[in-house]
Amino acid sequence: EAVSGAQLIAQGLRAQNIEYMFGIVGIPVTEIAIAAQAVGIKYVGMRNEQAACYAASAVGYLTGRPGVCLVVSGPGFLHALGGMANATINCWPLIVIGGSSDRNQETMGAFQEFPQVEAGRLYNKLSVRPSSLEVIPAVIEKAVRTSMYGRPGSCYIDIPGDFVNLQVNKSSVKYVECCLPPPVSMAEHSAVSKAASVISVSKQPLLIIGKGAAYSHAENNIRKLVELCGLPFLPTPMAKGVVPDNHPNCVAAARSTALQHADVIILLGARLNWILHFGLPPRYRQDVKVIQIDICAEELGNNVMPAATLLGDINAVTQQLLEEFNKRSWKYPSNSEWWKKLRGKIKNNEERSKGLALQKSLPMNYYTVFHHIRELMPKDCILVSEGANTMDIGRTMLPNFYPRQRLDAGTFGTMGVGLGFAIAAAMVARDRTPGRRVICIEGDSAFGFSGMELETICRYNLPILIIVVNNNGIYTGLDENSWEELLKFGDPAACVPPVSLLPSAHYEKIMSAFGGKGYFVKTPEELQNALKASVTDKQTPSLINVMIDPQSERKKQEFPWLTRSNL
Repeated sequence: EAVSGAQLIAQGLRAQNIEYMFGIVGIPVTEIAIAAQAVGIKYVGMRNEQAACYAASAVGYLTGRPGVCLVVSGPGFLHALGGMANATINCWPLIVIGGSSDRNQETMGAFQEFPQVEAGRLYNKLSVRPSSLEVIPAVIEKAVRTSMYGRPGSCYIDIPGDFVNLQVNKSSVKYVECCLPPPVSMAEHSAVSKAASVISVSKQPLLIIGKGAAYSHAENNIRKLVELCGLPFLPTPMAKGVVPDNHPNCVAAARSTALQHADVIILLGARLNWILHFGLPPRYRQDVKVIQIDICAEELGNNVMPAATLLGDINAVTQQLLEEFNKRSWKYPSNSEWWKKLRGKIKNNEERSKGLALQKSLPMNYYTVFHHIRELMPKDCILVSEGANTMDIGRTMLPNFYPRQRLDAGTFGTMGVGLGFAIAAAMVARDRTPGRRVICIEGDSAFGFSGMELETICRYNLPILIIVVNNNGIYTGLDENSWEELLKFGDPAACVPPVSLLPSAHYEKIMSAFGGKGYFVKTPEELQNALKASVTDKQTPSLINVMIDPQSERKKQEFPWLTRSNL
């Protein structure tokens, strides 16, 4: 009995329990998508390979098993590189399958010929081309396994165009079973007791929870550790919700103070990169003791020499720490000077944000908008967030109560991920937690990267709520009057500020063009009404275009280089 390359790919993916495929079909991969649907894999056709690849990578983070991105040769493959790099840098499992030119035309200047396997090596843990049809299932198993084992990342499989419809006898195919779940490694006992000793003599301890902890499903053990030891904790942006943001030990509202004065820091699946200011002075104490817990040995010791290194799965190592502290019965006192300092700072910062949120002036500022969204959004919704001010202020204002329910620009700071992430989250939610809403909050610039994916959202009837926080630009914009004045000076390319976008752009009309619901909002009342209507309607995709003050910015002190004078 004969079987085609396309069928072998689809069956190979199915055998590895792959559930979702995102892509754009064309020569030579169309038959692969058709074969994938035939074996029960869900195929979502996107409008740009970049968004398709972002979507597939988010599936990997949300489910722990890679999504697949299917692309055509040459330009199709190249447009997916952003998603591969983003997945690998965020440590998310992903499989990309790219068509390539027929083998018998190599070096001849074939249609869309490009050295895809070599190019893929820079962005992927594994970049391979099966040497024959017979080995396709084995190569797929290796790619899926490699994407998930150790530190997760992206893997690329190159499929020559002539493989797709080529047939081979089933009896000669090397079929393989589903790979085993990733093995769970634990830290050595001496390292665990060293860490516990360092923590138990700390005066100003701080636990930092990273998205590695979210990925390893360590929420129950981490919450037990926080409560058993009474430790203050700080989540990195995508780790919000591993322990709920409203937990009394959360010190996110005193982030700078907590980082600057902690004498012992426990890193749970978080890296000392730019997001955490590298662990270096002046953001940290010169003598801070760092306890590093990570799945990746090469990460240990980056930027700061650790006081203890615990190599292993975050959930398993947290369990080891719990057992150690159960023996020691040590608890950090809740009436310490450190707690008083942190609580004072939290109160101070929350009052400042509240003051800004309650400003009655129009147009609205970011804080007012997020205040109303916070009041009306479902507690268990999945939040996708991207933009500059939109993402940064949204992170402080919008709480997460559950793990793996915040997706944002991530370690790579990628703009354009929002709609792809939202589509992935909505697909996964539909299958695993029906009724859970996806709310995607975008700056107007960030929205522009993949705005056409609104058609995809409407085509698959995904009830995503998109909120565009529109300030007519990147960081800041111009109001309509200033815009009109500027145009009098001549060619917009010569005089319009590089950060400006068209004032009062009606993005909501793109949504209504495809059959979703669009709302244009200028006042808190209009915002409340649009939010209530969209949250109540669980069937229809909707977009709320919220006009805010084009000069609205975050509280001044956080990022001084983004103040007006520098723009």
